[in-house]
Amino acid sequence: MMDKNQNNAKQELTVCFTGHRQIAYGAAMKIPSLLDDVLTELCERGATTFRAGGAIGFDTVAALKVLELKERYPHIRLELILPCRNQTEYWEETAVRTYQYILNRADSHLFLFDTYFDGCMLERDRCLVEGSDVCVAFCKRSRGGTAYTMTQALYKAIENHMLSVMDDSAHDCEHVYRVLYNALEIARG
Repeated sequence: MMDKNQNNAKQELTVCFTGHRQIAYGAAMKIPSLLDDVLTELCERGATTFRAGGAIGFDTVAALKVLELKERYPHIRLELILPCRNQTEYWEETAVRTYQYILNRADSHLFLFDTYFDGCMLERDRCLVEGSDVCVAFCKRSRGGTAYTMTQALYKAIENHMLSVMDDSAHDCEHVYRVLYNALEIARG
């Protein structure tokens, strides 16, 4: 017979983020609120670990939102899975300062490689998905690193939350998912 507490226990979930580096102003204004709603729901469901890849744009916004949520949910962890130590080499100073702020407050970080090379970002994307239960994404295109990461998550049957920020975003999300599922079917043969 199952103990009553076992039946109601929350499963600990690991959540990864993926999204575009460049985000239109209107979308950028909506994403923090959307993230707050999705991440609060995931924390209530048992999410304890959140993984970000340290890129400019969506990764940065998501990591900052996790740090903010730690005030309400002190048990959650921010893990950074970073492609290389020189990731910020060509970034603007304000972006580097924000990156350092997040890096210094993250619960852990892992540099996959010492220096950048073609393919290190995709390796980071695979590592973000590996071991995750949920993928929270801001994806407006069916090509590129974000679409690749979502395809990896779909391939591994990970739960996906795609943030919708524009009036026509339901159509955009449907199109992106359709393209990604078609790519997934081709990959599976």
